[in-house]
Amino acid sequence: MSVDQRLVELGVELPAVPAPAGAYVPAVVTGNLVFTAGQLPFVGGVLPATGKVGEGDGLVGPTEAKALAATAALNALAAIEAEIGSLDRVTRVVKVNGFVASDPSFVGQPGVINGASEFLHDVFGEIGIHARAAVGVAVLPLDSPVEVELVVEFS
Repeated sequence: MSVDQRLVELGVELPAVPAPAGAYVPAVVTGNLVFTAGQLPFVGGVLPATGKVGEGDGLVGPTEAKALAATAALNALAAIEAEIGSLDRVTRVVKVNGFVASDPSFVGQPGVINGASEFLHDVFGEIGIHARAAVGVAVLPLDSPVEVELVVEFS
């Protein structure tokens, strides 16, 4: 099954590549690797939620943040496809770096970034299993709750 077919089966569609929020490009190819810039969970050019992740009033809950991490990973896949032409060329998801804008008391960053990791496994199967970092930070660009960057190998 092609990656495009798998995305349809999952009920998701690759978006247009989000425009960079600064002086950089969405992805760079070197050798047989694609490195994405950090991708925010834009949907239609808008962040569906902003703020810190945590438990309590005024915070983005961990479940919502986990879904946003999957959306950020989807945006990263769009950047990858724009560089290599087809996600069917991906032979391995090598690394995921996930950043979570965290309330000081929140320590569930790995669970949030599982949203990206589980989504990549759903899309690619075994080749979607990867190394990863899940880091809590004080603030992210545009007050995004999460940011995800990928490194993939392709042929």
